[in-house]
Amino acid sequence: QVQLVESGGGLVQAGGSLRLSCAASERTRNYAMGWFRQAPGKEREFVAAISRTGSSTYYADSVKGRFTISRDNAKRTVYLQMNSLKPEDTAVYYCAADTFMGTVRSAPDYWGQGTQVTVSS
Repeated sequence: QVQLVESGGGLVQAGGSLRLSCAASERTRNYAMGWFRQAPGKEREFVAAISRTGSSTYYADSVKGRFTISRDNAKRTVYLQMNSLKPEDTAVYYCAADTFMGTVRSAPDYWGQGTQVTVSS
């Protein structure tokens, strides 16, 4: 069972940038990886996903053009570069993993603990 640990969250002003990292306990090349977020009082929502090799990526419409997901399988790490941040991006961000690309975008098997991102206006 893969363990996922997120880092890189924090407080940033609107228009700023943050890069989240997700370190895995085993070979990430075995998994498609994704990021989700949950804002206060809202359900958890899909943000971005990347295939095992990094050849395919998917984004929620709300972050398309501002966020970039990437991975370094040698370092067992997945990243989420977040630019042009908005107050509505404020949420706890979760890393996720699943064997299948289709499932990682909807119901991944493995989750990290989450990291808080707060965007001030």
